[in-house]
Amino acid sequence: MTSTTGSIPFRDNAAQASHDATLRAARHNAMDEFTRMNQFAASATRAGAIVHRARDGAAAREIVGSILKDRGVSKVVKAKSMISEEIGLNTYLEEQQVEVVETDLGEYIVQLAGERPSHILAPAIHKSRQQIGKLFAEKLDSPYYDDPRILTSIARKALREKFLSAEAGITGANFAAADTGSLAIFTNEGNGRMVTTLPPLHIAVLSIEKVIPSLGDLATFIRLLPRSATGQVLSAYLSVVTGTRKEGEATGARELHIVLLDNGRWEILDGDYWEILKCIRCSACINACPVYRTVGGHAYNTTYSGPMGIVLSALLDGMERSHPLLDATTLCGACDEVCPVKVPLTKLFYALRERKVEEGFASSLERKGMEAFGVAAKFPPLFYTGQSLARRFWSMVGKIGSGVVGERLPRPAEKTFRKRMSGK
Repeated sequence: MTSTTGSIPFRDNAAQASHDATLRAARHNAMDEFTRMNQFAASATRAGAIVHRARDGAAAREIVGSILKDRGVSKVVKAKSMISEEIGLNTYLEEQQVEVVETDLGEYIVQLAGERPSHILAPAIHKSRQQIGKLFAEKLDSPYYDDPRILTSIARKALREKFLSAEAGITGANFAAADTGSLAIFTNEGNGRMVTTLPPLHIAVLSIEKVIPSLGDLATFIRLLPRSATGQVLSAYLSVVTGTRKEGEATGARELHIVLLDNGRWEILDGDYWEILKCIRCSACINACPVYRTVGGHAYNTTYSGPMGIVLSALLDGMERSHPLLDATTLCGACDEVCPVKVPLTKLFYALRERKVEEGFASSLERKGMEAFGVAAKFPPLFYTGQSLARRFWSMVGKIGSGVVGERLPRPAEKTFRKRMSGK
């Protein structure tokens, strides 16, 4: 409660706030983003779109479901959209008796298999062509093949029927231009263009950080995203959708709805981890991460895997659920080196690990072990003694930590680095 005694020390408060660089940066980021959101909504509306704002995933699902229900839609085709995975849109619509078909080949494969994507760019990267051949034979009633070209043609034939009969198309957006209200969608298969032009109704669901100031700024990301994602100079297809079908145009949706999703982003933007919202979902950090390359995407059990997924999951899903993911990094810094927009992922890992300990999610054994290491590291003789004892009793360490981590740790060297360097 605000005190009613004495005058408000505004000048002192203002002086303190104006010298707080972190507060100033967060405030400017939040205000710039808020202004940009309003500009995008106004521009998209002028172009013929209807703009909705969703506070969280539940609100976004209800908006999409209501639009489809009001128009009697029962068949929907979708372009690949991680934001729809984040809010569980497919499951929700299927519960509403709406048939939802993923049209990105990788997404189509994992949908048929009843699985989640294992990679934000290549959803079915964990499956072999033999596994896909068996899946198509079972689900699409086709002969077994393991030739990628034949499998692709089988999927194309099945999906073409879905495109032509769909009553609505749902997409995300890689970027959205505030000055024109345009949506930019990058694909390599052309399915995004089919989803946005064939059905009479197009619904785009995107999170607020996808909005950029102008269509002119898109040129930078046209060069940046494909190179960082797949090494291409340009994605095979880049669709820029501005409003609804115009007079004289042969294709395009006659009705466009855009759902701007917050789902915790405003809170992130106003906090210490706002830089993660610079992420353009190129997956460069995922491809470079030694942990992801070892365990794969499903081990994370989250929408977003890899380094960027660790940070986003901790912030969007909460520390209670996501704190184990903070161990899924070696802190090698490979993700920092390859990130095209310079998200300081390693710095964010450190900060979130501190939060993990402060909020009581580190085990007592882990805390005691780190405290013991800290003490030993301060006193070289104690540290060297620990090294010697570790070599002698390492077999016991493996037994104590069996099934957890001890048995996977490398055995201590017979001669320490210090001894090798001194020639002893």
